[in-house]
Amino acid sequence: MIDLLRARLRQGYRTQPFPPATNPLPERFRGLPVISSGPCAESCQTCMEACPTGAITTDGGVKLDLGKCLFCSACAEACPEGKILFSQDYALASTSREALVLNGEGIRPKVEALQGEMKRLFGRSLKLRQVSAGGCNGCEADLNVLSTVGFDLGRFGIQFVASPRHADGIVVTGPVTRNMASALRATYDAIPAPKLVILVGACALSGGTFAGSPAVAGMPTDIPVDLYIPGCPPHPLTILDGLLRLLGRLGK
Repeated sequence: MIDLLRARLRQGYRTQPFPPATNPLPERFRGLPVISSGPCAESCQTCMEACPTGAITTDGGVKLDLGKCLFCSACAEACPEGKILFSQDYALASTSREALVLNGEGIRPKVEALQGEMKRLFGRSLKLRQVSAGGCNGCEADLNVLSTVGFDLGRFGIQFVASPRHADGIVVTGPVTRNMASALRATYDAIPAPKLVILVGACALSGGTFAGSPAVAGMPTDIPVDLYIPGCPPHPLTILDGLLRLLGRLGK
């Protein structure tokens, strides 16, 4: 026991501050894409053809849908004009699905904070039930990391709970397979109103690499979504940033 206490003292304070004073992510991290303005070379569709999920269109200039993007950087590597670059900006979340479609105008995704009664109810304490609706476990792993000592999601009053009856909202990962569609619906219905719906990862947002598969039902269109967090998988900092902005705990 004494040895354990000594080891803990040597480790010191392990929880990283958020937001961090400086970006702690490595140089190879691929965050918010930056798209150069202006039209592409005539008939050039190289980046569009390189994208495995159809996230890029080139009609009147390059547009990139973060909801479909896997952040594989195949487009940036293929583009002969270097119109697409991936920055180290981890703030990718949006309260609007349409705002995840980027172009060369420099407009970035934005999270509108909860207002009024919703902010009063959830602003300081938020309990979430996570549903893995056919995911590969990548997004689920990064959600789990948020509860470890390094990120300590609980210090912000946010926790994952086992029962939807104890939850204020649902976090969906995976493309929502047909085998999981009814379980997702039952979980959503079991959460008391008012409630939040948060989609995490490209699969939940658009189907990802599984889009179009007969095994995928997709997110039900009649369930309103409050927050979209893109990535494959999104970094824990990306998820944390989106959650805190939704709760009005971070600035603009």
